[in-house]
Amino acid sequence: MKNRRAILAVQVILGSGLLFAEQGAPPAELTLAQAIEAAAKNYPAIRVSQEQLNAAAAGIRLARTAYLPRVDAYAQMNRATRNNTFGMLLPQSVLPSISGPVLGTNSLGSAWGAAVGGLVRWEPFDFGLRHANTAVAEAARTQSQASLKRTQFEIATATVDSYLTLAAAQEAVTAAQAGVQQAESTLRTTKALETAELRPGADSSRAEAELAAAGTQLIQARQAVEMARAALSQFVAVDPAHLAIASSRLLQLPPEEEQPAANLQANPVALEQGATVEHARAQLRALEHSYFPKFALEGAVYARGSGNQLDGTQLGGLNGLAPNIKNYAVGFSVTIPLMDLAAIHAREAAQSATIRAETARSEQIVLELRTRWNTALAQLHGARLVAANTPIQVSAARAATRQSTARYESGLGTIDQVAEAQRLLSQAEIDDALAHLNVWRALLGLAAAAGDLQPFLAEAGR
Repeated sequence: MKNRRAILAVQVILGSGLLFAEQGAPPAELTLAQAIEAAAKNYPAIRVSQEQLNAAAAGIRLARTAYLPRVDAYAQMNRATRNNTFGMLLPQSVLPSISGPVLGTNSLGSAWGAAVGGLVRWEPFDFGLRHANTAVAEAARTQSQASLKRTQFEIATATVDSYLTLAAAQEAVTAAQAGVQQAESTLRTTKALETAELRPGADSSRAEAELAAAGTQLIQARQAVEMARAALSQFVAVDPAHLAIASSRLLQLPPEEEQPAANLQANPVALEQGATVEHARAQLRALEHSYFPKFALEGAVYARGSGNQLDGTQLGGLNGLAPNIKNYAVGFSVTIPLMDLAAIHAREAAQSATIRAETARSEQIVLELRTRWNTALAQLHGARLVAANTPIQVSAARAATRQSTARYESGLGTIDQVAEAQRLLSQAEIDDALAHLNVWRALLGLAAAAGDLQPFLAEAGR
């Protein structure tokens, strides 16, 4: 009685899934190309890389502003004392400066003062420093572009992998459903033989246990489908409950073709690392142009007003609030960073070490891509051999199942032999269903190592 309840529970679970599937409207099937396009539009990591590229482009515009003259304007009003004394102060930024003759007074009386002015400063030449800094910004933009392409490629590859995983899970469900049907057929046979008193009741119990095990396998396969659907939905921005794929082409074996040698240097990961090396080299060139004198053309105009007189008297009132004494100046200045050479050499040495490290990392990336390519080739070879062998396995398992069932019905075999044959058949059907998808997955591995999904997508879209 307990076994019958267990079988009924399994059938209710399996039947409820089919009922819900029939009640809901069939969702539109998403092709592989549509899945990649949706991921490119919706996945947040791609938008992050795009904004980083926009920031790098703005960095170029910022670097180019160094070619423009610097223009500063200034104005102030104050009320201050007029006491002045001889002496020198070392350069500092705390004590306010004071101009005018020393009157020999020490009074706390104050008067109004005002000043307005403007300064224009421009470097006519800089020995290539501004150009080098602009090149650094351009290298940063190139690096951001490479990062965006690498992100797009990785997201596309992950989307295809999730798509294949969902297709494989769905095929496992189909094979598991066939196993349930076989177990149900065996249970009906044992019940009939038990009723005719040709077999003991223990055979029916064993058949019920096999049906329950097949039902559990089907439930787990359907759970795998839902998990795979959830994984794919994060890329395509479609609710998992409404996500369906068109995987008929992936269930067929792709034609066997010789794989051309891949240019691993063209992989987006390798290109991004190459852009990183060039960015580091541009920074080194900027450092090499930083130890030069700085020349500047300067022009200043200003006016000041004061409520104090040279004889020590004060004008009073609002006198001094309006600037009335004017001056201008035009000049040429040179600044030489005498003691910066050691620091610049140290920074150059550090930057050179960074370049060597990034170059070594580029070589490591190419080596890893080569390993991935060779591994994918081996997987492709093995997957094709398995795909050629699984039909033989399925055919033999079906023959064994028919023979064991016939022997059992004629009283020459045992229920254990039937159960073992059905398990072998169920596993063979699952292996055969997944064999073709494993070939496609190996081809995806080759495309991921080569850095080009177009040949894979063209073949999958036929």
